[in-house]
Amino acid sequence: MTELLPLMTYAFVMSSTPGPNNLMLTASGANFGYRRSLPHILGIAAGHGPQIFVTCLGLGSLFQAFPVLHQLLRVVGAIYLVYLAWRLAGSAIGQKDMQQPLSLWQAATFQLVNPKSWVKSITVATVFMPPGMAVLPASALVSVIAIAIGVPCISMWALFGVAIRRLLTDPRRQRAFNAIMAASLVVLAIALLF
Repeated sequence: MTELLPLMTYAFVMSSTPGPNNLMLTASGANFGYRRSLPHILGIAAGHGPQIFVTCLGLGSLFQAFPVLHQLLRVVGAIYLVYLAWRLAGSAIGQKDMQQPLSLWQAATFQLVNPKSWVKSITVATVFMPPGMAVLPASALVSVIAIAIGVPCISMWALFGVAIRRLLTDPRRQRAFNAIMAASLVVLAIALLF
């Protein structure tokens, strides 16, 4: 079990820090409440679990053989996160741009274009696969661990949105909140590059 502690720590940190999923969950919690955000939470797990598994089965080997692909994904992911930060800085959570929260299917398919999810999947596949274990059970093990740790972490972001719901009715607070969240995305984008 102690050999899996680094993976558990990594899964906790990646699932707890700001990123596209967590920012969208915060907005969903603030706009729709926790119960209506549950399909979004479960959709992230339903999309990201198989993403990690498939990456561990083969894509991780591809990225190990061609490290430039991994670096390219990191750069593209960082640029995308800066773009999201720019959009978030100019938006206000109180505006009802969305009429309903993301569905389970929408949240699951979003993982295919979420750079942070890809970075996490690739890192798990290239760094945290248990040595000496067959690829199939090792892939399943790390996928289950990552999702089991991730779901409570991302749930906290939706609950955070619920908790700040009343505070964001003031436009100044909305701007401050959006600026903090946007700055967090920029910091994450920079961290992806190093």
